[in-house]
Amino acid sequence: MSETIHYPFETIPAEGEAIEVTPGILWMRLPLPMKLDHVNIYALDNGAGWTVVDTGFYSKRGIAIWETLMAGPLQGRPVTQVVVTHHHPDHIGMAGWFQTEYGAELLTTRTAWLMARMLRLDEQKVPSPEAIAFYMQGGMDPDILEQRRNERPFNFGDCVAPMPQGYTRIQEGDRVQIGARTWHVRIGNGHAPEHATLWSDDGVVLGGDQLIASISPNLGLYPTEPGADPVSDWLEACERLKDHATPEQLVLPGHKLPFTGLPVRLRQLIDNHHGALARLKEFLAEPHSAGECFVTLFKREISGGEYGLALVEAMAHCQHLFLAGHVERRLREDGAYIYQMKG
Repeated sequence: MSETIHYPFETIPAEGEAIEVTPGILWMRLPLPMKLDHVNIYALDNGAGWTVVDTGFYSKRGIAIWETLMAGPLQGRPVTQVVVTHHHPDHIGMAGWFQTEYGAELLTTRTAWLMARMLRLDEQKVPSPEAIAFYMQGGMDPDILEQRRNERPFNFGDCVAPMPQGYTRIQEGDRVQIGARTWHVRIGNGHAPEHATLWSDDGVVLGGDQLIASISPNLGLYPTEPGADPVSDWLEACERLKDHATPEQLVLPGHKLPFTGLPVRLRQLIDNHHGALARLKEFLAEPHSAGECFVTLFKREISGGEYGLALVEAMAHCQHLFLAGHVERRLREDGAYIYQMKG
């Protein structure tokens, strides 16, 4: 098999429908109200019923779509387990609903469960002082920052179902038996802390947002952990996971299309960020805030709904260079950190 990325499926599942991607595994999609307008969901035949991998946003529409899926492609058989790859709302949003309404067992990593449950309980009517200071330090456009000061920020509770106590932990090195397949748990990082990927003995990989073919997942810095280094975490995970990758594995990602050619894709993901860091080093020969680095990092202007994700990714890349000792950092008079190469 040639060292290329290949997309085996020419069509995508329509709303409320499913495509069998390999025996015993169904691929479904749920809508998202954003530019990335979908999340991929998978149902694995476990004998007693179904194990669902990731869940979509919790909403009236989400419930209606799931009820259609369960009555249709899932043939009225019960959802007995939910596997959540990471804590982001489009993946964990309906997990608590499955637990409460159907008694499903939730399998996820400890960090994913703790982060999601904490954020689900943390309702904010306006951004916290810490969040405002954080975005100011990132060099957020003053007009956008002023607008955000008095707006309700995104809250997990807006699209994540209440999460009852109790879950089953999965971690690096675990083996999970689902139906006839044995899945090996391998942990990624960077896009989300302790992100689970699952690799079957017969060559199927549940990649979540860690392994996507045609887009690079957001590596963002957030007020919940302002001293983190998600870029370093991401690069380490990609290097480690590529040791398990083979060209023929069928990767089932959290977004976009299933694909083969995982070794090539992991090399692309690694090279993409090394390239961005090299451009950033050159740009930071002169002092700049993270918010001034968009064109250098993304090779285009950023505006509208993309602005927030672009800012936290730019902050992450600048912080990576700072923590690695390549750049110096100081506060500017407007409260933004500016970064400049040493020497």
